Amino acid sequence: MQQPLTARRSAAISGRVKVPGDKSISHRALILAGLAIGRTRIEGLLEADDVLATARAVQALGVPVSQDGSVFEVLGQGVGGLAAPTTALDFGNSGTASRLMLGVLAGYPMQVSLTGDASLCRRPMSRVLKPLAQMGLQVEDGEETLPLTVVGTEDLLPIVYELPVPSAQVKSAILLAGLHAPGRTTVIEPLPTRDHTERMLSFFGAEIDVETRADGSRAVSVSGDAELKGAHVVVPGDPSSAAFIVAAALICPDSELVVENVLLNPTRTGFFDTLREMGADLEILNEHDAAGEPVGDLQVRSSTLKGVRVPAERAPSMIDEYPILAVLAAFAQGETRMEGLAELKVKESDRLGATAAGLAACGVSVRIEGDDLIVTGTGAVRGGGTIETEMDHRIAMAFLTLGLGAEEPVTVDDVSMIATSFPVFVPLMTGLGAQLG
Repeated sequence: MQQPLTARRSAAISGRVKVPGDKSISHRALILAGLAIGRTRIEGLLEADDVLATARAVQALGVPVSQDGSVFEVLGQGVGGLAAPTTALDFGNSGTASRLMLGVLAGYPMQVSLTGDASLCRRPMSRVLKPLAQMGLQVEDGEETLPLTVVGTEDLLPIVYELPVPSAQVKSAILLAGLHAPGRTTVIEPLPTRDHTERMLSFFGAEIDVETRADGSRAVSVSGDAELKGAHVVVPGDPSSAAFIVAAALICPDSELVVENVLLNPTRTGFFDTLREMGADLEILNEHDAAGEPVGDLQVRSSTLKGVRVPAERAPSMIDEYPILAVLAAFAQGETRMEGLAELKVKESDRLGATAAGLAACGVSVRIEGDDLIVTGTGAVRGGGTIETEMDHRIAMAFLTLGLGAEEPVTVDDVSMIATSFPVFVPLMTGLGAQLG
């Protein structure tokens, strides 16, 4: 059942707050803990639908997973130690979990079926299946979308694979498969993508080599026949979730906010870099490391923003933040051109089209040129629209945020799917002063 929600113009968004754990790191922590030998304790795991689907999949593959308060404990079975599940692995709405698990399953000579919800079953898997097929994974029914059935092999072949387009999910799936293959498996990426998999593989004891080339591309290699060891993982706050709170503080007058313990991995900070270019009053405090990842606090105050050009090469470092960046562009003065957004068309929705349609419904001047999104802001937004979220959590949260600064209320048609990534979004935002209801 759909759950509509309306956002109204709000006064200051203020306080100190922590956002839930990073979704990308949470997925990888569970998967690698299952492939390690011995016990792994995970603190700060994101308890959202997508990540809990990963936990259930790991359990279905014979790995004990338990929870004590906010701490998850995983008793890893080692690389090669997983068991065939008795039913299909259901990944709900999680593209990350399903694609990474395909890489894990490639090294097992067992038949496994994978499925998901209606949205996930429309999303392409071919970019992952192609390199994994080169390594030895077989797709039983020839399908390239879920549901599908695969059969792996103990005799995986190591490969050198150049990504046709930057994709952290494809890179990660190949590296996870490479744990089973003899020798070295290498992924060459034309632009750096989020590097949580290689960081966490190294943290668990895998042999990882990263070479940055003169042309800016990166070659990431993993040595096979790996032995991972259980570890203690502390998951930092998700910068993609923090983006909505930061944006609300920027557009609501007299706001002053600190978001604590946010992941600041340089492959994930393109949004914050862009905000500074737009004139945002944004500072990073208390920088430190946690489980191999850089972390810090974000201090933000309401700001007058200006339009900027966001180059295509920045897209991998902020691919999930474009809907909320487009919202901020509507409140900025002048034109913001966001280039090279083809990847947005194959997210939970056609995010490029959904973002443009939502902005237009709120009276914003917006157009799409090829893979570019161009928003012309005037410093104020009329609002008043009803937004079709298309089952996309980031579209829902972006336009609820827009409504907090718009002249007229903004309604989104469904907020039920927000639980996939940020289940406490509404109570957290209202606690900071947001008018949602």
